[in-house]
Amino acid sequence: MDAQLGGQVSALVRHVAATVVLPSYRHLQASEIGEKGPGEVVTVADRRSEEALTAGLLDLLPGSVVVGEEAYAADSGLLTRIGGPAPTWIVDPIDGTANYADGNGPFCLMVALIDETGPAAAWIYDPIADEMGHAVAGGGTYLDDRRIEPTAPLSPEQLRGVAPATYYPADLKAKVENGTVRLGSVTNGQRCAGREYLDLVGGKQQFAMFWRTWPWDHAPGALLVREAGGVTRRLDGRPYLVTPDPGEGLLATIDEPTWQTVAGALIP
Repeated sequence: MDAQLGGQVSALVRHVAATVVLPSYRHLQASEIGEKGPGEVVTVADRRSEEALTAGLLDLLPGSVVVGEEAYAADSGLLTRIGGPAPTWIVDPIDGTANYADGNGPFCLMVALIDETGPAAAWIYDPIADEMGHAVAGGGTYLDDRRIEPTAPLSPEQLRGVAPATYYPADLKAKVENGTVRLGSVTNGQRCAGREYLDLVGGKQQFAMFWRTWPWDHAPGALLVREAGGVTRRLDGRPYLVTPDPGEGLLATIDEPTWQTVAGALIP
């Protein structure tokens, strides 16, 4: 992917955040907040953000297709576009919608580009912090203009991360609750996968373990982690791949030794 397109996508994401997402933040009416499924909050800003991102991305890359979280809610068949012949944009218009709807942070806008080789580029933008994470396959990960370089592995007692056990099946939840004493700090997270990935590559934490693995929640972050020298795998050790089958469970870490340490502590 050329640098010009990368810069254009970054500018588009920032523009949609500034003109669609932030103006409604803490100004939503009750009628503008609903559920698309049990416990799945959606707002008018989610839909408007996805519409704006979709139009902009298709204009930037003619012949591409978009798989967006809100469009999927209306048409589950959209997932079959992933892995198809056309370049595919995966869009989460507001990640952390529950936070956003409550008038809290964090929340992020997330985009990934998938081509015939797999994940090609990714963007995660936190508009409250005004922080943009960007990665290109083979080109590294950047937080704003700072390239992320690998760091020395930490000891288990120094490791910080998230494992929101509330969402896990019983056996995994029990293992996590018993295994946290073997690591430095394990929290329930911030209800925003995008922010967890930014904090992971930014050095604020070293791992994040998730159960729900929709592509819009993890395709962008997985590429940021990989290009920063990290690892994202399913809980059974298989590589995390962006496919039409979302699957369940993944562990992202800043390096291979950390993956082995955290998996040993938290995965049955």
